[in-house]
Amino acid sequence: MLITLVAVALLAFYVAWNLGANDVANAMGTSVGSKAVTLKQALIIAGVLEFTGAVLFGHEVTQTLATKIANPALFAATPQMFVVGMVTVLISCGVWLQIATSRGLPVSSSHAVVGAIAGFSWVALGVNAIDWSSIGLISIGWVLTPLISGAIAALFYSQIKHWILDQPNQLVQLQEWIPWLSTLLLGVFGVIVLPSLTEPLTNFVIELGFPIPAYDIPLLTGAIAAVGLTIISWRQLELGEVEEKFPPQTQELPSIQNPKPQIQNPVERLFGRFQLLSACFVAFAHGSNDVGNAIAPLAAIVYINRTGSVPTDGITIPIWILILGGAGIVGGLAVWGKKVIATIGENIIALQPSSGFCAELATATTILIASRLGLPVSTSHALVGGVVGIGLVQNIKSIKFKTLQGIAAAWLITIPVSAGLCAAIFSIARILFL
Repeated sequence: MLITLVAVALLAFYVAWNLGANDVANAMGTSVGSKAVTLKQALIIAGVLEFTGAVLFGHEVTQTLATKIANPALFAATPQMFVVGMVTVLISCGVWLQIATSRGLPVSSSHAVVGAIAGFSWVALGVNAIDWSSIGLISIGWVLTPLISGAIAALFYSQIKHWILDQPNQLVQLQEWIPWLSTLLLGVFGVIVLPSLTEPLTNFVIELGFPIPAYDIPLLTGAIAAVGLTIISWRQLELGEVEEKFPPQTQELPSIQNPKPQIQNPVERLFGRFQLLSACFVAFAHGSNDVGNAIAPLAAIVYINRTGSVPTDGITIPIWILILGGAGIVGGLAVWGKKVIATIGENIIALQPSSGFCAELATATTILIASRLGLPVSTSHALVGGVVGIGLVQNIKSIKFKTLQGIAAAWLITIPVSAGLCAAIFSIARILFL
């Protein structure tokens, strides 16, 4: 059994690696494309935040995936079949994500996992074992996610374009808008990230005998952060105005003195900082959420190995499994992430920090709305939709539709390909091991 566990751990690492190479590129693609950060900086920032999110908050999603996707009750009498099925899920997801990444196509790892589990359940227990309502919801989400995100991004960008970018005095307009942009940024991302981050503090305050509502501390933290971001942004804008009037001498030799991307326009430079902050939130949230796609099967198998039964309720996720998933995500991003980053950041439309910021904000808003409605959505779908929405506001001719055709085809075939692949691998594995 030890050899099996080691093999499964390596497989989970392989899936996490491909997850990092494909999904994490979404978080940083627009920032690299708009020149807000260099590729190297993006890889370091995303690596740290993804790993932190995975290790600190990855257990909840992993727990859900390990016990809820395939109906564990159906496998109660045959835990060995459940183990073999989960191994084949890892293999098929890893292979499909690697194929998509090698082509530079952003696909949904969640859809790959669901498709793979549907494939193995069908072969193992028949067509009735598949949760068809989940497949239906995902299909609806496939269509709605990019449309909603595109509409929100177009709305955000058209307002920023009208009130700031198209005005004769951009700096004065931006100064007036900074408090609103700070509140919007920290409001949307705060709802996603702050409740998890401040939960230990909330619990501590309640234990001290102050029965405060659960959202009081996240709201207070978000409000303080929004005020702080506003004040810092105002000061940076003032510095930008001074630099624009009295440019430093070193800027005459940008290639030697300053090889990093430099955004000369102080308005776009400030949007670049906002965009980087939003990308950090996306990376952290992604690490805590999507690491479960890679390590949930491993967590389920470790549980079966320890107890001899299939997990039906909540299970404790050992810390080494979370670290393994986090390390895999970071490694894949660093080594293979460049292609998908290029697709998102450069191969759909040319991005500026202001438009990249709108795309990320629209992505986060879409994910937030979908989670409240209980719709399973994909970050990849939302971000691509957001980028296209901005392209429609700028100029429809600027959109590279050939890239979009490839992405849409990859989205469409993710569930059937991963299901077919898993069904085929499970059929062979059942003959060999069961």
